[in-house]
Parts: sequence; structure tokens; C-alpha cells
Amino acid sequence: MTAGSPSVGDEEASRRIAKLERINAALMAHVERTMDQQGGAYSLFQTAIMLEGRVRSRTEELTGLMYSLERSNAALVAAKEEAETANRSKTRFLAAAGHDLLQPLNAARLSASALSDMPLGSEALAMSAQVERGLQTIEDLIKTLLDISKLDAGIVRPVIRPVALGDLLDGIAASFMPMAERKGLRLAVRCPEIRVDSDPVLLRRILQNLVSNAIRYTGRGGVLIAARRRGRLCRIEVIDTGCGIAESERHLVFEEFYRGGGAGDEGEPGLGLGLSIVQRMATALDHALVLDSRLRHGTRVSLSVPIGASPTETMAGPAPIATRLTGARVLIVENDPATADALRRLLQNWDAEVSVHRDLAGVAERVAAGQPPPDVLILDYHLDHGACGLDVASYLRGVACSALPVIVTTADHSPGIEADVAMIGAELMHKPIKPAQLRALLTHMLA
Repeated sequence: MTAGSPSVGDEEASRRIAKLERINAALMAHVERTMDQQGGAYSLFQTAIMLEGRVRSRTEELTGLMYSLERSNAALVAAKEEAETANRSKTRFLAAAGHDLLQPLNAARLSASALSDMPLGSEALAMSAQVERGLQTIEDLIKTLLDISKLDAGIVRPVIRPVALGDLLDGIAASFMPMAERKGLRLAVRCPEIRVDSDPVLLRRILQNLVSNAIRYTGRGGVLIAARRRGRLCRIEVIDTGCGIAESERHLVFEEFYRGGGAGDEGEPGLGLGLSIVQRMATALDHALVLDSRLRHGTRVSLSVPIGASPTETMAGPAPIATRLTGARVLIVENDPATADALRRLLQNWDAEVSVHRDLAGVAERVAAGQPPPDVLILDYHLDHGACGLDVASYLRGVACSALPVIVTTADHSPGIEADVAMIGAELMHKPIKPAQLRALLTHMLA
């Protein structure tokens, strides 16, 4: 071995040192990685604790809101039930009050009509006509309030069937033509041959109110009732050349008792209920209602009604025969003395032989006395002590062994009464009785 050359021992030592350095470096790297991992886990642990606190806080907040919402919903349900109960009570009250109010009104109208048939001076006739108009206004107000109450309570349920629109519009125009002519207005109808699907009674009421309103607030020009096809719908329009409605008032015209600034017939505004009930009926029928108006130019009200596909039943009834009812034997059963007396006077003015009774017992006494059978019966539905006028009809039909014609009168508009009357094949007239309608019905039934 020469001097200065590395020995075998030195080389081995160098290799061991290098190996130890490598092992040490690997251990240090492992320790550093372990420290990094422990630091990340701790950081995640802290984050998890923070998020858990936030979730707990939000959960408590949401739970509080849910409890609050449940309490609010419970309060709303209770308020809704209370409002529905109040609405039903209001409807029952109005129905009962309406019946009690319409009874004396019926007697007053019949008496006024009988009075106008008597030979009176011109001044007395004018006063009689004024009384008649006042009674008509009261009747319209009571009936309209009852209708609004029933519509709000959901009692009125439309019966949808095909309606011949042309016949309906022609009939409405004919009934309003005298009113238009008195004001010097034109009243025209434009309608194609078309059938629509609607409730004929409610649809007629809607259009009657619209036409009446248009004529009332039109001073010159005229009113047009027009129907046009619009796809699967028919748009019925009532257009007038009246005073129009200011833009600031249009959102108010469908509210109860809103009458605007225009004056109606004879300078007097209407009751302010016509458009209110129109909107309720249109909503019940699901017929879209739109109002357009220009101040001092006129108003257009449009009603969109589905076009029907099936044939319609004819809406025109048999034409009444003009007669004085001379000698016709009419039996009346009415527990209200004023109404009974007014009805008796009215029928006697028409030359009929009238027999008036208060209940079934009085009718039975008449039969026992051998009086001839009547030609027609006019029976009040609600008699004293819970008795029903239909029992009188059954009794007399059994005695006569024939289907005597019967007219049932009542101020109660309940569907159940209509069904009972229809079941025995009788005619129903709601009080206050209109003398012209009663006379037409009597002459038709006795023809």
C-alpha cells in the first residue's frame, strides 16, 4: 500500500456515512410530511367545529321560523273559518230578512197595481206610478243584496248548458227598447247564428245589467249589443255612447254602491250594484269580463263566453193569450192578510172569481160546503205553523181527481223549494209578484 492512497477501512466508513445521511434525510422527510399531515387534520378539525356551530345556529333559526309559520297558518285557518262562518250567518240573515221584507213589499206592489186599474184622475195615476217605481227600486235593492250574498257564499252554482245567443240578445233588446225609446236612443243587436255554453239565467242577468247600465248613463246616441267569434270564444260586447268613465275611476266601478259622477235616468244615479253583481256572476261562470272607456265618448264592456258545440234547447216559451180571465175560478191560499187582500183585488179587477183561504183547513171547509172545484190554484209555499202550500195542492188534486194547474208563490229562493215545486208540475213565482207576469201565466195555464 503506498502512502496517500485511501485504505479499505476509510472507504467502508465513507459508504456507511453516506448511507446514514441518506437514512437521516429520509427520516427527516417523513417527519416533515407527518407534521404537515397533522397540521392539515387539525385545521380541518377546527373548520368542522366552526361549520357545526353555524349549522346548529341556522337549524335553530329555521326551526323558529317553522314554528312561527305554523302558528301563522293556524291563525289564518282560524280566521278563514271565522270569516266563512260569518259569511254563512250573513247569508242566512239576509235570506230571512229578505223574505220578511219582500212579503209586505209584495202586498204593496199588488195593491198599487190594483189601484192603477181603477178609474182615477191624472194626478192620482201619476202618484200611483211614482209609488210603483219606488217599490220597484226597493225590490231591486233587496234582491240584488241577496244575490251578492249568495254569490259571495258560493251558494249559487251555475248550470252550464247550450244557449242560443241570438234569441237571448233579441229578447233582452226587446225588453229594453221602450226604455231606450223614451230617451231617444238607438238600441241595436248584431249577433251571428251561434250557440254558447253558459248558465242561461246568470248570462241573461249579466247582459241585462250591462244594457240597463248603458242606457241609464247614455244621454244621446245609442247602445249596441254585439257578438263576435274569437277562436273558441264568443265575445259579447255592450257598447254605448254615454258619458264614459274617467281612468282614475275604472278600478272602482265594480265595487258595491260606487255610482261615479254621471247621473242616470231623471238625473238620479243608480244603486251602484249593477256592475258589482255582474263581476261576481262572471267570476262564478269563469267568463272573462273587460271594461274599456273614454270620458265623454262612451264605454265598452266585453264578456268572453265559450262557444257551444251541441244543439240548444229553445228558450222562447209559449206566447201568452190576451184575455181578461172572465169567470175563471181562482183559489188563493195565503197566510199574509195584506198580500191575500191585494191579490184578491187584482184578480177581481181581471174579472176572475176569487176564493181566498188562509190554510188547508179553510180549503177543506170549502170542499165540504160543496163549492165547485177551482180552475187554478195560487198557493203560498210557507203557511202558518210550518204548513206547506204544496199540501193544499195534493189535497185538492185528490178531491178533483185531476191535475189542477198550480202556481206556487214564495219569497224564498232556495233550490230545494224549486225542486219541490217542479216535482208536482207546478209553476213557481218569486215574491214580489209582478202582476203582468202573473196575468200572462194565468192566461196561458187556463187557455
